[in-house]
Amino acid sequence: MSDADASVGATPVGAASVGAAPVRAARAPRRDAAANRDALIAAAALLLNRDPAVSLEAIAAEAGLSRRSVYGHFATRDDLVREVGLRGAARIGIAARPAPIADPVVQLASLAARLWAEVEHVRVMAQLTVRGPMAHEVGEALAPLRKAVRDVVRRGVESGRMRDDIAPRTLAHLVEGAALSVLDEATTQRLSRAEGHRLVMLAVLGVVGLDWRTAGRLVASTPELALPPEPATGASVDHPARASSVDPASAATTSPTGDPA
Repeated sequence: MSDADASVGATPVGAASVGAAPVRAARAPRRDAAANRDALIAAAALLLNRDPAVSLEAIAAEAGLSRRSVYGHFATRDDLVREVGLRGAARIGIAARPAPIADPVVQLASLAARLWAEVEHVRVMAQLTVRGPMAHEVGEALAPLRKAVRDVVRRGVESGRMRDDIAPRTLAHLVEGAALSVLDEATTQRLSRAEGHRLVMLAVLGVVGLDWRTAGRLVASTPELALPPEPATGASVDHPARASSVDPASAATTSPTGDPA
């Protein structure tokens, strides 16, 4: 058979053959599973801080996912909430420890202020985490922070800067209780960021023996205790606490990654 005969009826290159199935456009790759998980955690932190009873459907929608896809990452809603709490507590345990300061009283006040800075934008979720059924699990994540408090209190007692009529370990527990009381008050009374910053320092300083006038002057005159600039909103999804600081008014037009929808 000649070349000419062989070419008769041949299908031109690139042409569809008769009866062949239509060629489908290539599907865009699905979002990475790790990114989906982080988006769910960020969305949960954001919505739980507004409404602790928020539905799983709402959380999935905020993350840009379906409810069914959530179960690929978390078996139950409680598992998702637990992950949010534990991840946030671990970050607080690390981030709330300031650099060493010579004066243990200033060190303690700075520690309280750093703690407030980490939780003030997720007050409801933080309150539920430390007061609710996850308290024991969260306690393990907060162990580094609690050790830092015990160490600075012990140093303050030994140096004569803090009261010595209460055992240092007990005094450290009372300091923690004072800080949590400020969180409760700030949540129920809707204290401003600046009010909470000042109040948490005055509360812990009062517990360790400073009178209110001395504590007030110290807070007002010490540069290390000044209110830091407000953190930018729209943080990345791998930091649920920061993602939760998105302003509610803009949340509807912001994706879980912080980019405009």
